[in-house]
Amino acid sequence: MKVFFVQIKCELGKAYDVASAIADAEIASEIYSTAGDYDLLAKFYVAEDEDIGHFVNQRVQTVPGIRDTYTTITFRAF
Repeated sequence: MKVFFVQIKCELGKAYDVASAIADAEIASEIYSTAGDYDLLAKFYVAEDEDIGHFVNQRVQTVPGIRDTYTTITFRAF
């Protein structure tokens, strides 16, 4: 499995709606509210043969209320 994180910027007043929609879709393993440039941080796992860019484009960025995303691909946990 490949793990990556997506920081999510939401439309004003939509962070809880977006977090709920992602949780209901059961596509993220963890979702956190954050302060700063982005409103949410979500942790995702995909199969080794799955394309992360395609996953983010099709499964994350299509959630209503999302204005912007920033994806961080990880290599190793310590």
